[in-house]
Amino acid sequence: MPIFKITKLKVQQLGLKQDGLGRETELRDFFAANLEEILGIRLLGTEYQTTDGRIDTLGLDENNSPVIIEYKWKENQDVLSQGLFYFDWLKKNKKHFELLVENRLGKGNVVNWDQPRVILIAQGFNRYIKAAVQTLSNVELKTYNVYQGDILHLENEYSPFPDKTVSHKKESADEGRAAYDLDHHLASTSAEMRKLASELREQILQLPSVEEKLGQKGGITYRTTKSFTRFEFRKTWILVLLRHPKYAEDTRGLVKDVTSNGWGYLGTVKFTPESDVNYIFALIKASYESTL
Repeated sequence: MPIFKITKLKVQQLGLKQDGLGRETELRDFFAANLEEILGIRLLGTEYQTTDGRIDTLGLDENNSPVIIEYKWKENQDVLSQGLFYFDWLKKNKKHFELLVENRLGKGNVVNWDQPRVILIAQGFNRYIKAAVQTLSNVELKTYNVYQGDILHLENEYSPFPDKTVSHKKESADEGRAAYDLDHHLASTSAEMRKLASELREQILQLPSVEEKLGQKGGITYRTTKSFTRFEFRKTWILVLLRHPKYAEDTRGLVKDVTSNGWGYLGTVKFTPESDVNYIFALIKASYESTL
């Protein structure tokens, strides 16, 4: 994708830096140093030693889901097998990971095992990897380019999370039972709230580059490269979590500041039958724009 610089209504296309962010170790260290800002993930370890190797980056995302990240400087078909190898280690060592989280981040962080993630980052992926990940439920592909002027462009190449066009009726490969799909969550609230939630969801999915993350017991998450809102369903209302607690758009003072949490979603809104859907969407859109 070409990147243009605008100067007094004139554009100049920026060229790619052929060496990108340097070699693989420099790429890894750069992302590790900026992990929260770029991907919304808390760093737990870099070159983390396991029984049979070293994980490039180990972290925990906004939903407290475990994250493994593997990097390749250029296209490299080994990156998928490496990611899956370490994912197998993660599933077999849940207690070890939970202890690591407690030691690094504190006892208040309960790990969410609903949907652990493997993120593969490279300048490109070959057709074999792109085809193979279609059969996997936890692996994401992200491509990066660095342009002249030290401009980083990160793009979601593939995500396993359902988009607007696919059915949300899925089977959990790991548990052999109905997944926590859209219908599951909507069924846990009132008919009135189901209608309002569907209206709000439709507006969110019309925003560019939005992923809807299902398969979680606790709720539904929406994100770009970082999560910007989450719905947690109650019997007669929905808790809407927002990335930032303060918005100029909140002229009605509905956003509750929860910055004392210290991480992730720092504002919440109670979405009720009396709520103005367009007003709630404006708050969510502001949160969305903060991730771009």
